[in-house]
Amino acid sequence: MTTMHRQDLKNRNEDHAVLLLHGLSSSPLELRYLTRCLSADGFATHAPELPGYSAGHGHAPMEQWVSAAVDAFDVLAKRHRHVSVCGLSMGAALSAAVARERPSTRALLLLSITLDYDGWAIPWYRFLLAWAHKTPMRHRYRYREQEPFGLRNSALRAKIARAMRKGELSEVGPATISLPALHEATRLAASVRRDLKYIANDCLIIHAVDDETSSPHNARYVQENIGASLQRTIWLDDSYHMITSDNEREVVARECALFLRDSACGADGDAGSKQVVSRALARRLRQPASTSRAAR
Repeated sequence: MTTMHRQDLKNRNEDHAVLLLHGLSSSPLELRYLTRCLSADGFATHAPELPGYSAGHGHAPMEQWVSAAVDAFDVLAKRHRHVSVCGLSMGAALSAAVARERPSTRALLLLSITLDYDGWAIPWYRFLLAWAHKTPMRHRYRYREQEPFGLRNSALRAKIARAMRKGELSEVGPATISLPALHEATRLAASVRRDLKYIANDCLIIHAVDDETSSPHNARYVQENIGASLQRTIWLDDSYHMITSDNEREVVARECALFLRDSACGADGDAGSKQVVSRALARRLRQPASTSRAAR
């Protein structure tokens, strides 16, 4: 892309803001690379910390998460012609809730959307947490993140492992998540499932076929149930859950920017649902899940 063409795109995008929502009990560090790339493309970006949702902000019911995110959207809407919402993991579910509350959302970008913690690395006892929340354990139990920490990139995974051992907040999230936060996340996901058919905004879904936290079933559920007329799905085959930090983060940033531009330009509604896969990845998607796991 020439310098002149790049500058033209920046000028064209400057009245388009993107609200970026990070994952559960985490921070905007998860979205730092994507935010930087979108800003370089001329989009106005805002990746807020939300009370009761972000790390270090205590616990609150999921309704307060949605309210805080909608407030952030409204601030951007006063300043910009277009406002899109992009979220990662549970932040993608939160983004969908914002779009439901604000139909004026230009585009909805769902990255590693998590409506169910059903990936191959989720512990077998996950289903017991709903029961544990009804007991005094809810005040003491914290789910501890384990390898691979959402990362296929081994060098970055080793760096994150060191941070996790120290209990530090890293660019892929916290070392632990409280039981009340997980409970509220489950409630949020359930509400999004119910409301998907009412969400008509242009929608981009990006998901890794080997996501260890939220299986591809999450993305397919959105594909099949969301009310969007313009929908694009991109499958990644060299990443795990944290696709904004992992091996294909450049692909994620590029496709997000492209979709935002297409949406703002009023992409042809006849394009309908578009799923983007390589031939090699198409073959992998046809493999049984057991074959895929054996290859890892």
